[in-house]
Amino acid sequence: MPMRCFFVLLLFCVGQKILAQSPADPARALRIFYNGKIFTAERKRPLVQAIAIRGDTIVALGRKRRLLRRLGKPAELVDLHGKCLLPGLIDSHIHAVDGGQTLLTADLADRLLSLPELAAFVAESRANGKACYGDVLMVTGLNLAYWTDPGALAQQFDTGAFAGLPLLLVGMDYHTGWLNQAMLGKAGIDAGFIRGLPAGEQQWYGHAADFEPNGLIREAAFARVSPLVPPMSDEKKLEAGRAAIRYCNGFGLTAWLDPVTNDFLPVYHQLAGAGELTAHVAAFLAVKADSTPVAALEYVRSMQQQFAGIPDLTISGIKIFADGVVEYPGQTAALSRPYRNSGQLGDLLFAPEHFAALAVAADRAGLMVHVHAIGDRAVTETLNGFEQVRSTNGNSGLPHSITHLQFVQPADFPRFRQLGVIASFQLLWAVADTGYTKLVEPYLDPELYGYQYPANSMRRAGAVIAGASDWSVSSPNPFEAMVVAETRRGENDIVLNKKERLPRKAMLYAYTIEAARAMHQDDRIGSLAVGKQADLVLVDRDVLRVSAAELRQTQVLWTMLGGRLVYSAQGKVPR
Repeated sequence: MPMRCFFVLLLFCVGQKILAQSPADPARALRIFYNGKIFTAERKRPLVQAIAIRGDTIVALGRKRRLLRRLGKPAELVDLHGKCLLPGLIDSHIHAVDGGQTLLTADLADRLLSLPELAAFVAESRANGKACYGDVLMVTGLNLAYWTDPGALAQQFDTGAFAGLPLLLVGMDYHTGWLNQAMLGKAGIDAGFIRGLPAGEQQWYGHAADFEPNGLIREAAFARVSPLVPPMSDEKKLEAGRAAIRYCNGFGLTAWLDPVTNDFLPVYHQLAGAGELTAHVAAFLAVKADSTPVAALEYVRSMQQQFAGIPDLTISGIKIFADGVVEYPGQTAALSRPYRNSGQLGDLLFAPEHFAALAVAADRAGLMVHVHAIGDRAVTETLNGFEQVRSTNGNSGLPHSITHLQFVQPADFPRFRQLGVIASFQLLWAVADTGYTKLVEPYLDPELYGYQYPANSMRRAGAVIAGASDWSVSSPNPFEAMVVAETRRGENDIVLNKKERLPRKAMLYAYTIEAARAMHQDDRIGSLAVGKQADLVLVDRDVLRVSAAELRQTQVLWTMLGGRLVYSAQGKVPR
């Protein structure tokens, strides 16, 4: 038999054995998995030879013979055929249902097409309905390089077949966008409108010296435009939720922290009720930075009451925006040194004393605080707020977290450990690609540019590093993020600050036990240990030892949540 056929047959046999353990099987059935590389994510014992589960719980780890002697004959012995078994992988910052929407709608996923190709994509998406929201066309996931020439966009989308069709293009960062003339008219955005705004608000709209808009919008300007785009139907949102969970389970993800709006909580609720929520979800409710502590906590409590008792869904805390994005033309990330083209420092989206009061109140109420901070000034002020939390409340044990962390001052590295704040990094972004070299580097102080994604320095300073994707902004594939974290290598083999490369094993911990800490669920998920939930992922190669190029090609063979198969490369799984 040819080796390739033999390998496929082995995988089929393993898949069929696991598939046999359907939800109808006895809840306490004992299974022992052996003959593979088993990574536990337990630092004192990172590798074992075999693992035993009973129903949905891990009951023993060690050598196969000892497990058999101790536990007796299992319902099933599962031969892993030398493959690699991992704990269920965890994403500490992902917009899962939003990501599911991009699987169903017109989304470019950061691809940079020529303008004629972009026009063809928009036209095709109009024809197949994926870009249609009432009378508005909307395409998401645009590479930010498009914003460098709004005049070229106008030439393409204000003429011909697009003339008179309201069009909204949304950047992959979801902080910037572009409107054609028809959409500007629909939104009432013209020179008179912009001229009449307070000076601080004019910056949200791209415009010439005479205030004539060029179509670019950013940050707060979306509040004027978004209401003109009809929302997805409830049925479509549910479809997006299903698509998201299938997609994430296919990458070995069994849990995630979702900074969710209350629009999507009913989606998780419905999926859980139908037995389709095949992941542990810690929801963090988006709260406006200027919310009063009383209003924010009342809102969270009302949502907790409304969605109480849902298996695998917890409303764990609040999410706050400290700033925006650093790329031109957005430049809303709050920096300690001015942007070289504007002389501005970006936008800190909260008053520091107000944020501190809100965080203190949340911590006292048992709620975690999760903060979007990209610029170094935003990171510093967020840490100052958490310092106030600890000095006022003492150490509650709640793992507050900061996500993105594109720029961090060295003086702040040790503060993460000192304050018990988790660093949730999207290290897939830590490359010097075209977006950075054209939209970031020319506009920043050179020394500040060198502080980007300082993951290894922060790890050495004792920070807990948690893996994250920010999907739908970028791929939720953990193995791709691990490759970039290890190599920091982008286009044309340019390496972004090689001293910040992270060891492979550190990234495996980041996507398992450390991400579980960010969810405050590390007592039950995130590693393979006795008493924890049997969330298991089998992959096709030794992810601890293969080269970075091979790691990028890692394939998940099956994913198990609580002892139940929820994804198989073979296809259909039982529900």
